Amino acid sequence: MRGYLVAGNWKMNGSNAANAELMDGIIAGMPQSDSVELLVCPPFPYLAAMAAKLSGTGIALGAQNVSQHQAGAYTGETAPSMLGEVGCKYVIVGHSERRAIMGESSETVAVKFQAAQDAGLIPLLCVGESQQQRETNQTEAVIDEQLNAVVDGSGIEAFRRAVIAYEPVWAIGTGLTATPQQAQDVHRHIREVLAARHQDVAATVKILYGGSVKGDNAAGLFGKPDIDGGLIGGASLNSADFLAIAEAAAALN
Repeated sequence: MRGYLVAGNWKMNGSNAANAELMDGIIAGMPQSDSVELLVCPPFPYLAAMAAKLSGTGIALGAQNVSQHQAGAYTGETAPSMLGEVGCKYVIVGHSERRAIMGESSETVAVKFQAAQDAGLIPLLCVGESQQQRETNQTEAVIDEQLNAVVDGSGIEAFRRAVIAYEPVWAIGTGLTATPQQAQDVHRHIREVLAARHQDVAATVKILYGGSVKGDNAAGLFGKPDIDGGLIGGASLNSADFLAIAEAAAALN
């Protein structure tokens, strides 16, 4: 059984005081379930403080981005080994905002994925299509290109130590959400793409849904056979909202 992962991507939000209050609430109310793992991904300046805060709680720490380089003259970048040293277990790679705003190509994302794994981190690989791409029936082609760039670069076995998040770009921060069946259709397609290379890897990798997940729609999404949790944006900044999503996952087991 794959279990569930509920991951909070705080994006560029937070402060020392707000982060402490948020985590106090999550820690106090987190569901006691062996089948649900919680993950929080704060901005870089708060990683060390959050590592200390999370120590012994069972909540995992992740970063929102990573350099493909291990060291050197790359001002403003953060090496994978540095993330591991401050206590990160996961790192997000290929988020749609990095692809669209920062111009990261699928090839760059693939190199970052491998660099993260080389440093012992678990990459959380994001894939997804824009509204225009969905409306022109390009969803599967876009997903295939983004996914296969990583599979070709790192090999299918690499996905034994990775997580995938399907994030329809049109449903991020818009309030729009794919229906559970729309999300399931894409999740199933992702698993089929991987299964064509290795059926066991495809069957065991966690695939999260990311796109305006909330407490009132989480159960419908997570109840689908190929959806293994969520990559949560706005709702991860409120402890009650984040816990409602985690509790929805726990209730399904």
